[in-house]
Amino acid sequence: MKSADVGADGRIARRFAALKAEGRAGLVTFITAGDPDPAVSQAVLNGLPAAGADLIELGMPFTDPMADGPAIQASSLRALKAGMTVRKTLEMVRGFRKQDADTPIILMGYYNPIYAYGVEPFLADARAAGVDGLIVVDLPPEEDEELCIPAVKAGVSFVRLTTPTTDEARMPTVMRNTSGFVYYVSIAGITGTASASNTAVDAAVARLKRHTDLPVAVGFGIKTPDQAAEVARVADAAVVGSAIVTRLADGLADGGDGADAVRPGTVEDVLGFVGELAAGVRAARG
Repeated sequence: MKSADVGADGRIARRFAALKAEGRAGLVTFITAGDPDPAVSQAVLNGLPAAGADLIELGMPFTDPMADGPAIQASSLRALKAGMTVRKTLEMVRGFRKQDADTPIILMGYYNPIYAYGVEPFLADARAAGVDGLIVVDLPPEEDEELCIPAVKAGVSFVRLTTPTTDEARMPTVMRNTSGFVYYVSIAGITGTASASNTAVDAAVARLKRHTDLPVAVGFGIKTPDQAAEVARVADAAVVGSAIVTRLADGLADGGDGADAVRPGTVEDVLGFVGELAAGVRAARG
């Protein structure tokens, strides 16, 4: 299956082409929009590219994030408590695009908030804001008419998840309308828990490459620069989410009225950690 160059002016395809030309894998970072509040979240988002993020996943907060572990669940609750919405998430992307026209942004989340927004207006607004792709974890390929196909027609990539339980018979169905890149979930479970073995990741990436020419990004369970480097030796990108979200949560303190307060230097600490991850990824094939 050949990949489609969709998404806002092909940013995802161009970024992976540039990474291939450099002879290295990319770092995909995840944060939750609005965590712990819109201002801090925007500051982290804006700082990610300079810290070393090659692509960014921006989580859309949701009350029931069933694929996510405790760290990202808590981040969604903090963001919702701070008043974050889908519309405000798109405003964050607009703010980011004022200072970065090149780094791909993929919105990650669940279908319910998009359905409530309205698929057509959501896709139009997302595209106008500068969104390049979507990862919607609770829509299987059998429901592609709901969002996947409209997204691709609107020029927004639809990134599909594959897992260790996606067998050979299922793989063509999963890949059929996938675009942008393939996200391999390296463990059977929720985010931020166990980590897969290097041998298992190597075999999984090789198997996926037999089914698609799309780049393969590997995530779930990557917590350290060394783990990111191991993945970057075989995959096209390493995805780190829970570890970054946890680093941000570690910078929060009780503000005295029950509200979370951000300790001074927290944004810089989070971006410094991203820099360490990026250094690991960049050294992986050196």
